[in-house]
Amino acid sequence: LEVTESGGGLVQPGDSLRLSCAFSAFSLDNYAIAWFRRAPGKEREGVSCISSGDGRPLYIDSVKDRFTISRDSAKNTVYLQMNNLKPEDTGVYFCAIDGAQYRLCGIEAIRYDYWGQGTQVSVSS
Repeated sequence: LEVTESGGGLVQPGDSLRLSCAFSAFSLDNYAIAWFRRAPGKEREGVSCISSGDGRPLYIDSVKDRFTISRDSAKNTVYLQMNNLKPEDTGVYFCAIDGAQYRLCGIEAIRYDYWGQGTQVSVSS
């Protein structure tokens, strides 16, 4: 399984980015998928996830109403739309997929078995 993130970049506060996470295998509808980030000098934290099945999303409080997670099963790709970006959103963003099927998602890293290499997001004026 290959997991490949893309879409990061350098933007100004208030700008938007859309991150993509492409999977080489799996029927995405059956698996929980999450986005994590690691800010400079900080621990990795879960940002958002989407459950298998009905695709119910979860977000941490700091990104609610700004970030939207979605999936396109036909393209085997999960997205993280990030609006109104803030400097504190800066970090390396990773996506990860749960290796077991039919589970609800959560933002604990231990739930996820396959990880991408990450894409850098930098928000600065």
